[in-house]
Amino acid sequence: MNMNSSGLNINLIESYFEILKNLSSENKIKLIEKLSLSIKNPLPPLKSKSIKSSYGAFVSEKSAEELIEEIKSARTSNRNKEEF
Repeated sequence: MNMNSSGLNINLIESYFEILKNLSSENKIKLIEKLSLSIKNPLPPLKSKSIKSSYGAFVSEKSAEELIEEIKSARTSNRNKEEF
């Protein structure tokens, strides 16, 4: 860990403390228990996915006209006005 990330972590910890210092003693103990468990049983690392996997061409056997008609027919409208 380099000097910059260490300083950032200290600032982050201080920020969390400012938020959490007003918790009741009981809630602080519960938080300590949860933090302790997270150290003893760390979560498995997240699988890194490329942002490129989140977008791409839409693939369908239907024509554009069929898709448009399907979308339009699925629309619902409620024109009832709410009274105040």
